[in-house]
Amino acid sequence: MSSYETKVIQELTEWEKEMLKRSNLYKRTAKRVQERINKVIPDRIQEMITKSIRQMIQATLAGSEFTTRRLPVYGMSLEDRDQLLAEKQKTFRKTAMAEGAGTGAGGILLGLADFPLLLAIKMRFLFEAARIYGYDTKNYAERIYLLHVFLLAFSDDEVRKETFLTLKEWDTYAARFGESINEEWDWERFQMTYRDHIDLIKMMQMVPGLGAIVGAYANYHFLDDLGDTAKNCFRLRHLQEENKMI
Repeated sequence: MSSYETKVIQELTEWEKEMLKRSNLYKRTAKRVQERINKVIPDRIQEMITKSIRQMIQATLAGSEFTTRRLPVYGMSLEDRDQLLAEKQKTFRKTAMAEGAGTGAGGILLGLADFPLLLAIKMRFLFEAARIYGYDTKNYAERIYLLHVFLLAFSDDEVRKETFLTLKEWDTYAARFGESINEEWDWERFQMTYRDHIDLIKMMQMVPGLGAIVGAYANYHFLDDLGDTAKNCFRLRHLQEENKMI
């Protein structure tokens, strides 16, 4: 085992503790605020968010929009994969920031357009991350895996713990359900969990005078969270497959 892999294992041990512990007071308070905001958000906006998430899920399952034609990366060390992902994350983060600032400056209508645009950026990043770590997203189970990674990045305590434990035992989980794996997951909960996570800050993006700043900051933050989650999920899986980590 290389010194880099030893370092990664230590980082993953700390990350697992983070995934399984209860959120801090600030996050729990923010969630309660989000739940109240959900009750007063106009139906038009709620419908746009729900429709966007549903379309993203369908496109991911079909592989019709996000699957890259490039082959998975093989024969590369874990350290090199991590470095390559970091470079890709910077590129996607800049794209997300520019998109958030642009739509945020345009008021409510363009603010609404940000939801599907940002979702597409996030999913393209995840498909690219899978390729970097050597996984072929033409495989249906790999696309389901990416949806779980997405959910892990944007969920509250209960869903986060459940999703993390599923990902930690992914090979067992995928083998048990095979092609029917999507039937065992609550897609409606996926939509609601993501909406609850992003509603507060994305609603601020539609406030005149704040939209551009909030949009750029929010999208930067979301891509950071997603990138760190994806990196650790694929690191864990990589080391498990090499029998270097349980």
